[in-house]
Amino acid sequence: MNDMTPETYDDGDTLGGRITHARDLAGLTVEEAASRIGVTTETLSEWETDRSEPRANKIMTLAGVLGVSPAWLISGTGDAPQSQGMSVAVDEMKGEINRLRELSQQIATSVESLESRLETLTRAADE
Repeated sequence: MNDMTPETYDDGDTLGGRITHARDLAGLTVEEAASRIGVTTETLSEWETDRSEPRANKIMTLAGVLGVSPAWLISGTGDAPQSQGMSVAVDEMKGEINRLRELSQQIATSVESLESRLETLTRAADE
């Protein structure tokens, strides 16, 4: 039985392709990633398009910033970054639901307050 998944075998991509893939999965723009790595956006863009390669110390920094192993960045072997899109989307949706619940409670409180004021005004007008 072969238990190798696309995440654990040589992906055949280039270093630049893996950098781009990991950056995208990390949810970082070129500008954000470059800033965190300590290089210019032009330098990162050159790495991503395979026009140049980072030095060893920057590979280590890249791996840390992008949340991947240096070995995967260099060779494409080993554990590739996993898309956390679904779990992130679920967490975001739960957060939005909680915010809506809070807003709903605030609205209910406001409606009760307005109804009370309206009742007071109505009684005063009837007197």
